[in-house]
Amino acid sequence: MTDQPIEARCDHCKQTRPLFLYEPEHDFHLTGITCEWCAREKQPLLCARCWSAEKQLEENDPGDPTDNAAAEFFVRACANNARIIAREEADKATCEGIAEATRAAEENAS
Repeated sequence: MTDQPIEARCDHCKQTRPLFLYEPEHDFHLTGITCEWCAREKQPLLCARCWSAEKQLEENDPGDPTDNAAAEFFVRACANNARIIAREEADKATCEGIAEATRAAEENAS
């Protein structure tokens, strides 16, 4: 059995075509202010042409400035945390190497 899209009237162009449910791919709103795509009560069923046009509009939407600033903050914080973790792991490896060299030197001195 193959999953064929249903054929009905497109919610946008009103032509009878195979339809796809349009759902936004971001759903990332920290401020509680949602965009026009996430605020819809019911996501539309769109033909491939209208679905592509809707996707293009969503991708080109600049978004809420507060959400964008918060997202940028989190991206920077995650990158900073990754650098800190990498530095801690390098320091731990250095300390373990020094401890192992010290043990080896003490065993050879005995």
